[in-house]
Amino acid sequence: MSHDAHDARDGDRGCPKCGGTETEMDSIATSGTGLSKFFDVQNRTFTVVTCTNCGYSELYRKRSSGNLVDLFLG
Repeated sequence: MSHDAHDARDGDRGCPKCGGTETEMDSIATSGTGLSKFFDVQNRTFTVVTCTNCGYSELYRKRSSGNLVDLFLG
C-alpha cells in the first residue's frame, strides 16, 4: 500500500467531516459476487482517501489520485 500526503491550500476546502486538509491514499482489493467470491478472487480495486486528522475515509473506483483528493476535499 502506498501513502501519499496532500495538503490543500484553499481555505474553503477540507474533509467533509472535520475540515482537515491533509489526506493519505491507499489501495484495497475486494472480491465481487458469484464465482469470484467463492474462489476468493480479489478482482475489484478501490482507492481510499483518508483524512489524517479524523480518519474519515471514502472509497473511489477511479485511479487518478490527484482528482480523487480534489473530490474528497471539495
